[in-house]
Amino acid sequence: MEKLLEDLKQAMRDKDTLRLSVIRMIKGEVDKIRIDQKCEITETIFLGVVEKQIKMREDSLEQFEKAGREDLANKTRQELEILKAYLPEPLSKEEVEKIIEEAFQELKPESIRDMGKVMSFVTPQVKGRFDMKQVSSIIQEKLK
Repeated sequence: MEKLLEDLKQAMRDKDTLRLSVIRMIKGEVDKIRIDQKCEITETIFLGVVEKQIKMREDSLEQFEKAGREDLANKTRQELEILKAYLPEPLSKEEVEKIIEEAFQELKPESIRDMGKVMSFVTPQVKGRFDMKQVSSIIQEKLK
């Protein structure tokens, strides 16, 4: 969160309007959660906000490309670059598979009904660092 505030100040100094608007949007969402839920902002909450904004931009980008709106698509790509800078270093597929393997060794799931247990063990370690859809499909494949 401190990095976000520093980047906000720097964007103001640099008069970088696009970066400034993206950072203000993130800050606004984080502040809204802090006020609505009356809680301290944790790394997990912050990453959740950033991931949600990335997903929204990716969906918009797809729509803009289908509609042939290259001007809006380019702006959205730039916004995605700014947002992705706030995510932690991504994990490799091998690292994720190792985490999933640890979960299987510790939890010893027996069927697909244990999917939730495995996901709740793995999610905190990979959230924001790897595509959760892929994590889910890897776990499902192992449970078959």
